[in-house]
Amino acid sequence: MRHRPSVTLAAAGIGSALLVAAAALPASAATGGTASLAVLHGVPDLTVDVWVDGTRTLDDFTPGTLAGPLDVPAGAHTLAITAADAADDSQPAIGPVDVTLEAGASYTAVAHLTATGDPTATLFTNDTSAVPAGQGRLTVRHVAAAPAVDVLAGGSPVVTNLSNPDEQSLTVPAGTVSAAVAATGTTTPVLGPTDLTIAEGANTIVYAWGSLDAGNLALAVQTIDGLHSAPGGVPSGELGTAASDAGPAAPWVAAATLLALVAVVGAVRPARRARAVARDRR
Repeated sequence: MRHRPSVTLAAAGIGSALLVAAAALPASAATGGTASLAVLHGVPDLTVDVWVDGTRTLDDFTPGTLAGPLDVPAGAHTLAITAADAADDSQPAIGPVDVTLEAGASYTAVAHLTATGDPTATLFTNDTSAVPAGQGRLTVRHVAAAPAVDVLAGGSPVVTNLSNPDEQSLTVPAGTVSAAVAATGTTTPVLGPTDLTIAEGANTIVYAWGSLDAGNLALAVQTIDGLHSAPGGVPSGELGTAASDAGPAAPWVAAATLLALVAVVGAVRPARRARAVARDRR
């Protein structure tokens, strides 16, 4: 599966720094295999350095930036966030946070504010299970200094009473929706509305970050794709009805019909030849 960040990335050097940091992770931290780890900076007005197991992984990491994902050794690791250009991670602004990453799993570590405005960090496990054909998964994560919120789609709540640092997910038809964030029980947006594209076969993860009191609430979007499920089979019914279906199943119906016709023709032709030979012999 591919993990495609959709928010602004830091300079190209971030990727190299992540690779160097991964190579420097101690062998004792690994349990075999790798995990996928992305890092989101959601603390406004604070440029930081991110450290993994005592190694500076991200230098001068700016708010609203999503770095990675990177394949890191599975096992136990320590994450710390310091002021930019700190000599080491002995005096972190956030952390240290001990995390255990499972082989084959996908994670996003988020530096953000608590509901009351204190810096903190949360490790989220990303849902990479398959979604039905024609559908996408929408995950909303509240990492802002704000009370509980509702998420509105087309003016109606689809996620309700979401508190920091919780998340909610739902499966929806692929397409574009107008999304907004409002205080729980209200429909007046405190953030948005904004057009949000839900990709088929992907987990579109939306983060509400920043501070309501400071007036700098913002959205960040991360997309994890490659989650398509296998076709569910060819629907039964009359050929004319199936052929008129313009939905995702239509190509599969046409292919199955073609294969059936080929099989019928292949069976009829030898039978005709056999009958003709029998007549000639008589």
